Amino acid sequence: MAPTIVHLTAEYFPYARTGGLAEAVAGLANTQHRAGENVVVFVPLYRSVRERAPDLAPVGRTYSVHLGPHEEEVRYFREIKPPPGPKVVFIDHPHFYNRGGLYGENGRDFGDNAERFAFFSLAVLEAIPRLIQGDVVIHAHDWHTAPVFAYARSYGKFREKFLRTPMVMSVHNGGYQGHFPASVVPQIGIPPEIFNFRGGEWYGLLNFLKLGLTHCDCAVTVSPNHARELRTDGGGFGLQEVFRWMGDRFNGITNGIDQREWDPTTDAQVAAHFSRDDLDGKARCKAALQRTFGLPQRKRVPIFAMAARLVTQKGLDLVLRSHRVQTLDAQFIFLGSGEKKFEEGLSRLAARRHKNVAVQLAFTDVLEHRLIAGADVLLMPSQYEPCGLTQMRAQRYGTLPVVRRVGGLADTVTDDVTGFLFDDYHPAALDWAIDRALNRYADQPGWTKRMRAAMARDFDWTRSAEQYNQLYRRATELSSRR
Repeated sequence: MAPTIVHLTAEYFPYARTGGLAEAVAGLANTQHRAGENVVVFVPLYRSVRERAPDLAPVGRTYSVHLGPHEEEVRYFREIKPPPGPKVVFIDHPHFYNRGGLYGENGRDFGDNAERFAFFSLAVLEAIPRLIQGDVVIHAHDWHTAPVFAYARSYGKFREKFLRTPMVMSVHNGGYQGHFPASVVPQIGIPPEIFNFRGGEWYGLLNFLKLGLTHCDCAVTVSPNHARELRTDGGGFGLQEVFRWMGDRFNGITNGIDQREWDPTTDAQVAAHFSRDDLDGKARCKAALQRTFGLPQRKRVPIFAMAARLVTQKGLDLVLRSHRVQTLDAQFIFLGSGEKKFEEGLSRLAARRHKNVAVQLAFTDVLEHRLIAGADVLLMPSQYEPCGLTQMRAQRYGTLPVVRRVGGLADTVTDDVTGFLFDDYHPAALDWAIDRALNRYADQPGWTKRMRAAMARDFDWTRSAEQYNQLYRRATELSSRR
């Protein structure tokens, strides 16, 4: 019997989400399930889970987990009527997870995040032999789940059980690592002998991500180009030496998207359907988008759209300093929320240029679909972007991305064919790319050719899932040598 793929994740669509992590893990897990794999996903039982799935039933009884010097109770839950897809098991600890946010509230992280996510890893290791029969592959996502490898490799009872279990670490965003003071090491039961520069110690702090990287069999990030960036002094977020040390055990696999959900020929959330061969519906989507955001109905004015968290990483400082965004006779629509300075900056811009700029801070999935379907150009001037999903979705709808040549953006957008790339992180470089897009937009036959080329791109998860299977085989080979 093939091993069960066990995913550990702090976010999972549709139950708990703050960004692309939830959709990326769900996309991979669902694709693996459709391919006939046995897949189990573990997620903390947040308040948002109960709001989304109120009918839950316990799985097994209440167990005890030793978290450092403390003993904590854990319960496991599943939906009574789960939707089609992988088995999803929720880790219940009301004190840790029944809160308004996943990681913090009111702009501040929870002070006990180290304990919350260390407990999650321990609870999963306790659950696997009780809830899953046969062999497993453990696949943990981002810093929140990284301690699972250290516990499995260093705790006596876990080491015996998981000695030859293949273990894979996914780095979705290396800029977030889980830094905690050294004082939490005994509080969460990390053995002191692995709190060193070869393990989880990082400039005197405990670094969860480093702890995971130094104890897993293989690691992967979400695009080949970003894997190269993480090995560089300028792009490794202080862990470049660890990524280089891993050698061929660290690689990049580009994320996919659910092309059944992001399909302009069937999308129920947009004003009209269209295809590569019949683009008429795109114009109706554009008109509907202008009405939705209160912009003048102008058929030939280009619409530049941005759907993103309004944070520095996404290049919002470039947008607000862009001469073209400030003055161009085009329409700009921004969808998303984030840092107060960017929310206020965009809102002031929209107030000053109300005929050209619209801002919606309340993000919804429906609005994202309508924005991507109706816009002409997508803006993604990211400071860094491990993979990115929006640029792939946009191309499916013939909306050509203007992106910076970083991470997965460079892997998924072909310059002057399916979008427009620029290099320097500077407003003038963004303006140069916007001008290139405008020049091509003025040539309507050439623009239509580019739209059709973009819509022909295949970003389905199937290809990526097969690469993950190869990665699991590699991790299995390495773990068998222990």
